[in-house]
Amino acid sequence: MDHILSFLIQDAIAQQAGTASAGEMGLLNLLFPIILIGAFYFLLIRPQTKRAKEHKQMVDGLKKGDEIVTGGGVLARITDVGENFVQLEIADGVQIKVQKQAVGSLMPKGTYKGTL
Repeated sequence: MDHILSFLIQDAIAQQAGTASAGEMGLLNLLFPIILIGAFYFLLIRPQTKRAKEHKQMVDGLKKGDEIVTGGGVLARITDVGENFVQLEIADGVQIKVQKQAVGSLMPKGTYKGTL
């Protein structure tokens, strides 16, 4: 199978070589990877870094009384904020500590109906 593909590729290169100079072929062969890298940057890398930056800003701005949802889907109210952990109330008298990075998103006030 590999032998057949190499045979077909050589024919395609030979056909193109007759219509374009070697310098133009080198430029075209170099242009495709550059376009591919640019597409990856704008479609994958840039949006991911933007989301990571927004999440870091949200985590840095957490304060007591905020209502959040953790990455695991737990709805809670923040009762204490430490340097690396936040203490959450998930029900009346039930509190847990989670890492700040585990906070998935802030919720609008009033979403959590529990009382402090």
